[in-house]
Amino acid sequence: MTIIWGTNFSIIKSAARELDPQAFNAVRMAVASAAFLLVMGAARLWPASRGTPQADASAIFRSAAPLTGYDWLRLAGLGVVGHVLYQFLFIGGLSRTSVANSSLMLATTPVVIAVVSAVLGYERIGRMHWVGAAISTAGLYLVVGRGFALGGERMTGDLMMLGAVCCWALYTLAARPLMSRHSPVAVTGLSMALGTVVYVTAVWPKVHAVDWLEVSGLTLGLLVYSALFALCLSYTIWYVAVRQIGSARTAAYSNLIPVVAMASAVLFLNEPMDMRKLCGAAAVLVGVAFTRAGARSEAPAEE
Repeated sequence: MTIIWGTNFSIIKSAARELDPQAFNAVRMAVASAAFLLVMGAARLWPASRGTPQADASAIFRSAAPLTGYDWLRLAGLGVVGHVLYQFLFIGGLSRTSVANSSLMLATTPVVIAVVSAVLGYERIGRMHWVGAAISTAGLYLVVGRGFALGGERMTGDLMMLGAVCCWALYTLAARPLMSRHSPVAVTGLSMALGTVVYVTAVWPKVHAVDWLEVSGLTLGLLVYSALFALCLSYTIWYVAVRQIGSARTAAYSNLIPVVAMASAVLFLNEPMDMRKLCGAAAVLVGVAFTRAGARSEAPAEE
């Protein structure tokens, strides 16, 4: 999962050399949504286990509880925030700024979630959280400060990535009530499918303008790979890991994503890497580590 998500930044940047980023993402989301729905449909034919929820592999993909009308409204809202706005800002930001900036800003998502949770009164956060937030903010300044000083497209990309972080944090928090009653993959797949309808409609002129018969096989392969692996397989690995080893240990692996992303960008995109970015990356990751260390132990969820 870490390797897939880390290298996905460079994959998207590479495909954007030939395709409009939003057109690429619209088709990518459509392919991923179709795959999610097919897998969830097939899972309904899978006999449920009589053992514990952890022993029932089909529960990863389907929900025993029926979806109510209010659930569908919440899924639609999640689709708009977590897939339409997030994906629009993520892809737009990544196309304008560097892989290093993008991956490090997304690495601060746990910090943003902790702070927003405290502001909304969902949970109390301790001194370690605030220390981690401060260190991560300082690290981000080291990484993107020069881009803001220069202004222009790089600054726009950085701002869009910061907006994407906020959207993902809101999506994560708003999804908690549904996740407690329904399969995480079902919530993700259905909200993605609903969001994809809105996203494709919004950027359809860009999709229609592409002469898809002229697109190289390599770029089409990158599109399908990103859809099936970055949006489908990695989500599934994430949720299986949460069930098997817990959310805290699973989330710890996400701290390696910026490392993989920055290394792949240097190798495949020839992005420059200087001491300032290395120090900023170290500060961001240390800040996230402080936030993790200050998190309360989570009780096992009741099924």
